[in-house]
Amino acid sequence: MTSPLFQGVTPPLAALGVIRAEGADAAAFLHGQLTQDVLLLKDDTARLAALCSPKGRMLASFVAWRQAPEQFLLVCARDLLAPTLKRLSMFVLRAKVKLSDATADFDVRGLAGAAIAAAGADPAAAPGQRLTPAEGLSVVALHGCEGVPRALWLAPAGTPAPAGTALSPETWAWSEVMSGVVAISAPVVDAFVPQMLNYESVGGVNFKKGCYPGQEVVARSQFRGTLKRRGYVMTAEAPLAAGQEVFGADPEQPVGTVAAAAPAPGGGWAAFVSLQTAALEAGGLRAGEAPLTIQPLPYPLLEDI
Repeated sequence: MTSPLFQGVTPPLAALGVIRAEGADAAAFLHGQLTQDVLLLKDDTARLAALCSPKGRMLASFVAWRQAPEQFLLVCARDLLAPTLKRLSMFVLRAKVKLSDATADFDVRGLAGAAIAAAGADPAAAPGQRLTPAEGLSVVALHGCEGVPRALWLAPAGTPAPAGTALSPETWAWSEVMSGVVAISAPVVDAFVPQMLNYESVGGVNFKKGCYPGQEVVARSQFRGTLKRRGYVMTAEAPLAAGQEVFGADPEQPVGTVAAAAPAPGGGWAAFVSLQTAALEAGGLRAGEAPLTIQPLPYPLLEDI
């Protein structure tokens, strides 16, 4: 059951940063670097996207949208913003695009439940819908948590928060894990191809767009054979951490990795684990000394694209 504390508005989320890409070639540049079709991104839409290595491993992930005709915002993990900005800047070359750290220019908050309507947005909006209740304000619908709608709120720094009870960043982090859609952070850089975190099932990979770094590996993982790792929501009584290995029957051979973890409001911990599918049926999963209990995924996994 969802905690009754899971309602309201967070303070500005220190764990998140914002990259700004602006210029005549901003859309084309991002389109050539990310797993998402940025060229077709509409003003009322936000999309999950990943930046991959040439081997198809995720180096960062974003919630991205078109802020203005020639300007895009990419919300990502703050601990990866600097290296991500540096890597993207290596490929600008002659493109007419300027990349910058815009974190100080914006407040990014999490909204849950009735706070979404209080912000002037629709709690029933589908994940990825971007609403603009006021000038400079974006409310992006996210995947919900156990039946409670969630959204990302971004506004110029210092904008008054929408009405609502206070929601702690720790509870928001738990809701991110329980939603089954998690961001790449420093402990798990270069650890997963997008499908290992179900990104193709939550709209984070477009298989019809052109090339981007790692595209061949990502496409081959999807279309040439069964995916051997998937993401699963799990709970435990002991603390868990991103990057922690998960073991099954063989205590010497890891079968998965914790991609993200957070303490639950009512006690215990939640984790999103990238796990070998063969280990799911075997059971007996543990992270350290903590037994793991698998929870239902909040969305269906795509069998075909």
